[in-house]
Amino acid sequence: MFQGSMVALVTPMTPTGAIDEACIPQLIERHIQAGTSAIVILGTTGEAPTITHDERTKIITTAVQASAGRIPIIVGTGTYSTMETIVLTEQAKELGASACLVVVPYYSRPTQEGVYQHFRSISEAVGIPLILYNHPKRTGCDLLPETVDRLAEFFNIVGIKDSSCDLARGRELVAVCAGRLGLYTGDDASSLAFMLQGGKGVISVTANVAPKQMQDMCAAALAGDFELAGQLNTQLMPLHKNLAVESNPIPVKWALNQLGWIQEGIRLPLTPLSPEYHEDLREAMKISGVI
Repeated sequence: MFQGSMVALVTPMTPTGAIDEACIPQLIERHIQAGTSAIVILGTTGEAPTITHDERTKIITTAVQASAGRIPIIVGTGTYSTMETIVLTEQAKELGASACLVVVPYYSRPTQEGVYQHFRSISEAVGIPLILYNHPKRTGCDLLPETVDRLAEFFNIVGIKDSSCDLARGRELVAVCAGRLGLYTGDDASSLAFMLQGGKGVISVTANVAPKQMQDMCAAALAGDFELAGQLNTQLMPLHKNLAVESNPIPVKWALNQLGWIQEGIRLPLTPLSPEYHEDLREAMKISGVI
């Protein structure tokens, strides 16, 4: 259903940490004009664990209204609780989301059977397209290819975002699920290599800062223009690397503030980018053509 550069959108906030609702349509419009393939809200980059239920409602409603059907809105709804995830997924559906991104249950470290039953329950409870989200470094639980294979049988499980940063895992997923699921990476630095081995796109942090460049790189890779894709990826690589110097979304929020696209605002326990990284990230933004 989805392919190309899908931005993992930040949640804009004021310096006091309040949600900057007026900024959300501005960010979405910028991505529409840049050709971004989809907007992913309330994921890791969107600081979802810090967002209240009422704030979620406002953010989803604002995003859906701003998109006006021009770009898919994918909502992160995953939690460590199956029942809570079903509630949030149903809410996203009712508010007009195009699909939901559902992370592997974190902290509780379920077995593979538990992970399977978790996603099965969500799939059967809510009739909306679901994208599985595997990020073992953050969740403490790895979604293995054999479990993905079982889950691919559910009609509304349409894709997987793999943030393992392991290209060998990507090849396993292609072998098991290509043609059945959309395969996306969550790692900008290896996104070109992932697509060259059969992936369909990236759910991107970098696209927040360089939306057109990321979309152009993905489009070239998916079209088989490997020379152009490689040139664009080389230009973006310093940005990929410097947006990972501290926990996401710390660096990307700093970069967006430097561009004047969002206010200074991030919620504890995350803190603003350490000054020692400012110049290197600013230089990476220059190399990529962002500034």
